[in-house]
Amino acid sequence: MTADLDWINLDADEEVLWDGEPRMKSIIPALAIGIPFSIFGIGLLIIAGAYLQIKNTSFVVTDQGLYKKQGILSRSVQKIGFDKVQNISFSQGIFGTQFNYGNIEISTAGGSGVEMRFNSIDNPREVEQIINKHLKKEKESKGTKERRSGDKELVEELREIKSLLKEINGKL
Repeated sequence: MTADLDWINLDADEEVLWDGEPRMKSIIPALAIGIPFSIFGIGLLIIAGAYLQIKNTSFVVTDQGLYKKQGILSRSVQKIGFDKVQNISFSQGIFGTQFNYGNIEISTAGGSGVEMRFNSIDNPREVEQIINKHLKKEKESKGTKERRSGDKELVEELREIKSLLKEINGKL
């Protein structure tokens, strides 16, 4: 796990389950393009930009949601709570399957398409399993809360009916 998580504001009871960043090897396409163009000077900018993009991107999964930080000159932090997650998927290309890296895509309820993407991370299947485990807990917890709320309403209605029946019996 990465030690530098000063960019994230966790709740007091929030626990980090996983954190990571894109694989450094994902810079290879930038190197392939940048090295030939380095004689023109622009290649070094391509390589430096790709390196800084990787080093300034972080992903975190907590027991309450998903976080993504990115930015070179400025910082952008995105959070999606598990209660908002509609769908997650992971993908691996041929090299990703061979070397165990890939992408995780997160879609939210009411969102259009992919809202957050963890790019080029190691062990994407393992990370997806961590997320799915906590999504399941969130849905179970939400269902329990809804049932409890429904139970309270039912008990209140039964009390009102009982009270009405006592009134009716008193009038007879």
